[in-house]
Amino acid sequence: MSKLLHQRILVKFSGESVAGDDEHGIDPKILDQMASSVASCREIGAQIGIVIGGGNLFRGEKLNKAGMDRVAGDHMGMLATVMNGIAFRDALERAGIKTRVMSAISMSGIVEHYDRRLAIQLLSDGYVVIFTAGTGNPFFTTDTAGCLRAIETQSDLMLKATRVDGVYDSDPEINSDAIFYPELSFDDAISQNLKVMDATALTLARDHKLPIKVFNVNTKDALKDIICGEKIGTLIS
Repeated sequence: MSKLLHQRILVKFSGESVAGDDEHGIDPKILDQMASSVASCREIGAQIGIVIGGGNLFRGEKLNKAGMDRVAGDHMGMLATVMNGIAFRDALERAGIKTRVMSAISMSGIVEHYDRRLAIQLLSDGYVVIFTAGTGNPFFTTDTAGCLRAIETQSDLMLKATRVDGVYDSDPEINSDAIFYPELSFDDAISQNLKVMDATALTLARDHKLPIKVFNVNTKDALKDIICGEKIGTLIS
């Protein structure tokens, strides 16, 4: 059995990753692949919290630019994360993984309201806990929500799944000469405005000494290899 380096982790998946090649909607095959990745980590004893974005369905900032009130748009985005969370729960449960969905916005009868102490107990008991509806407040990204939930649940590491291999000095999908950073300080990530996360999320993680690993979600066994200590992606600390 592989030896865990990080016992409790928080994984942040983007909403776009759920959509697959379509960029919009939900691709069940992608969810099944994500569930398989999570299952391999559970098999070696990892405790896993998940935050999932909603950009595949709604994005408040984009709607705001189109003329919609920003708060209304952000509330719609929060609801989109709940939809993604329910879909992911279904994929995980079909893979035989005990899963609970918690929402920062009360939705009795659909998902549970977020309770920090209960979340920690569920993680300790072997449940995968999916945190939805962001922080429950407009103007905050799901990256910030991920950092917040990781800190609240005393996670050892936050992992951000992206479409590229880690953090670069520019977008590697546009610039083939982009420079890859295997390690990076929070201050450098913030001062260089590297776009890996918003400044609020990075500052929160820095102030609470929460290390962040940025990795390619499409790399086979990346999640399991990272929590076992493999040098994959970019470590921000």
